Amino acid sequence: MTRKKKTRKPGSEGPAVYTDKSRNQLDIEGIKRKKERKRKGLKSGSRHSAEQAATGRAAGQRKDPRHGSKKPVPLIVDTKPQTKQQRRMSAEQELAMLENDAQLMVLLDRIEAGEKLGAGLQKQVDQKLDRIEQLMSQLGLLEDDEPELEAQPKASRRSDDDLLDQFENMDFDDFDKE
Repeated sequence: MTRKKKTRKPGSEGPAVYTDKSRNQLDIEGIKRKKERKRKGLKSGSRHSAEQAATGRAAGQRKDPRHGSKKPVPLIVDTKPQTKQQRRMSAEQELAMLENDAQLMVLLDRIEAGEKLGAGLQKQVDQKLDRIEQLMSQLGLLEDDEPELEAQPKASRRSDDDLLDQFENMDFDDFDKE
């Protein structure tokens, strides 16, 4: 077969074929050619993006629970526990706050006047009075109804003079016999 060299002259490839096409047909053909060109080959960068998408989904599904807490971390650590005096001061402050509570005073005045309170208000008054009693007993301010003399044993009730007289009148010879 002989090889024929192509030239740039018109008509070297054969007679030109002319077909009359409307504007719509030309647009449709252009769209088809564009689709074919667009679908040719793979997406650009698909080699890298496919791996990242797979790892991204796996990371989203399985999180490491040890990986950080949302709880705020205190920057200044107070390692000293509260002393007894500090706790007492806070109890005293709470007691003073409860005793100066205006709402409680109004409710107590209403009760003393003979007015009946609702169940909710009565419960609130009872809780506050119980807390006041608890704080007073904690601070040692609660007065007992019993006198202190009855609570002490008889030996401790004796006066100093009685004890001195007993010591002076004691017979030490009785200890040698035993």
